[in-house]
Amino acid sequence: QVQLVESGGGLVQAGGSLRLSCAAPGRTFSSYAMGWFRQAPGKEREFVSVSWSGGITYYAESVKGRFTISRDNAKNTVYLQMNSLKPEDTAVYYCAAARVLTVRTAVAAEGYDYWGQGTQVTVSS
Repeated sequence: QVQLVESGGGLVQAGGSLRLSCAAPGRTFSSYAMGWFRQAPGKEREFVSVSWSGGITYYAESVKGRFTISRDNAKNTVYLQMNSLKPEDTAVYYCAAARVLTVRTAVAAEGYDYWGQGTQVTVSS
C-alpha cells in the first residue's frame, strides 16, 4: 500500500499562486506515474496533470501554461505549482500514483492505483 499525503492548499486571491506537494513517506515512487486531479463541489473528479517517471508531463487544457508539475524522486515528492489562479480552479486537489499508465488512461481516475486524502484550494475573486 502506498500512502500519499498532500499539502499546500489554502485560500488565495485570483491571480495568485500556490504550490501543492504530495509526499509518499517511506516509499520509493520514482518508477510510478504521478498525477493530480481535482474535484469541485457537485462535479466529477477531473484530470489536471501527470508526470511519468521518465520526465514526460501532460496537462489538461484548462491549466496548461499556468500549472507546472514536477517531482523530486530523492524526496519521494511531487509538486504542482499553480500560477495565475482563477476562481474556477477552486476544488479539492488529489494526488495519485500509478504503476503503469498510458496516455489514454492518464486522464482517467480509474487508471491510478493509489490516492491521497486531498487538499482544499479556494480562489477568491
